[in-house]
Amino acid sequence: MRKVRYILFFIVYALVASAQNPIIQTVFTADPAPMVHDGKVYVYTSHDEDETVKNFFTMFDWRCYSTADMVNWTDHGVIASLKNFGWMDKTNGAWAPHCIERNGKFYLYVPIHGEGIAVLVSDSPTGPFIDPIGKRLVDSDHIWQDIDPTVAIDDKGQAWLYWGNPKLWYVRLNEDMVSYDRSMGQNGIISIDMTAEAFGFKEGRDGKPGTTYTEGPWLYKRNNLYYMAFAAAGIPEYLAYSTAPSPEGPWTYKGIIMERAPHLAFTNHPAIIDFKGNSYLFYHDQDLSKGQGFKRSVSVEQFNYNADGTIPLIIPTKEGIKQSVANLNPFKKVEAETMAWSEGVKTASDSKTGVYVTQIDNGDYIKVRSVDFDKGARKFKASVASASAAGQIEIRTGSIDGELLGVCEVKNSDRMQKWTAQSCKVKKTRGVQDLYFVFKGGEGPLFNFDWWRFK
Repeated sequence: MRKVRYILFFIVYALVASAQNPIIQTVFTADPAPMVHDGKVYVYTSHDEDETVKNFFTMFDWRCYSTADMVNWTDHGVIASLKNFGWMDKTNGAWAPHCIERNGKFYLYVPIHGEGIAVLVSDSPTGPFIDPIGKRLVDSDHIWQDIDPTVAIDDKGQAWLYWGNPKLWYVRLNEDMVSYDRSMGQNGIISIDMTAEAFGFKEGRDGKPGTTYTEGPWLYKRNNLYYMAFAAAGIPEYLAYSTAPSPEGPWTYKGIIMERAPHLAFTNHPAIIDFKGNSYLFYHDQDLSKGQGFKRSVSVEQFNYNADGTIPLIIPTKEGIKQSVANLNPFKKVEAETMAWSEGVKTASDSKTGVYVTQIDNGDYIKVRSVDFDKGARKFKASVASASAAGQIEIRTGSIDGELLGVCEVKNSDRMQKWTAQSCKVKKTRGVQDLYFVFKGGEGPLFNFDWWRFK
């Protein structure tokens, strides 16, 4: 029996050590909306709170994460919230966002459950975002169904905004991206004809023919074809897609992208991008919360299109992205909230410091993948703040108990917001390594961690 437990321990340890999904472990995230910009992927997410209200989606704000390598994600914190909108008094319902860049401005389209779709604008992909129009963007008589916006700009410069559950609507956005052409459809809103040919057949709750389309549309163009990925077939949802020769259709149902799986949430939300020659599917699951469907987490898988442009069936995995598309430079300042995996820690932010790692306890750790030490490093430096007597950062490679490069002592700085730079010598290491910061100390929170670098 002892031998069996020993084997099971190492199986579990191996799975954790190789885990990459979900990509964020410090909070619950959902409804991923990736945007490729200036050599990085920015992923905008909704945020499920740790504590639910009335056993339902409890969502107050939107967050952003970025990566240059698809394995390490930098937390930019809360970039917008329901408090951005002074024209309504909703205290819950910050649902699936979408961000797009145009002419140097970043437009964040957000559904507010029961208040329809609104828009925010910023000069930076990470905010601050402001409300440019002081009212909801989409003026419809079905605002409870106005959720899950997706935006794409075609080759002629026309921007298209799609959304909807259980139907699908769209508008032609004006060049200012905060208004739309009202000369078409019903006050500018066009309703898509929901047919089985367009979105797959599913019998409706009333026994009448319906379609598999449910919610979470994701519009994009690849080569000469437009794709519409979506969450399908009600609860629990799987992922499917249709294609069309233009943003206005006609749409043709093409099949399933990702089937239902036990660790996926009862809802889902697809997003597909190409980045540095690779294709990626983003979705969300309930693995981090161990099966709580109102506490979801974003995951991602790499895939290859079939030769005819169709999307293969993609299997959700714990391992996620196996290969980085770039190596991380440890000789430049790296934000501590840049991580491939973490256990135990949380992130927080303030107006002076920005985002930092907090709630660090004994035994917690952060993993950073594909760190290129080149010909070697001799010294480590970190910005930390502590109100406790003692704490340490063990610097290891390969695993949480891998080769010990050095130990950085974190001295008491009197306050958890009083930052000091602490340094230590490290054993010389070369080449590309997975780096682990393992935190050690006594009882309770040890210190806060802002940034690090090697010399």
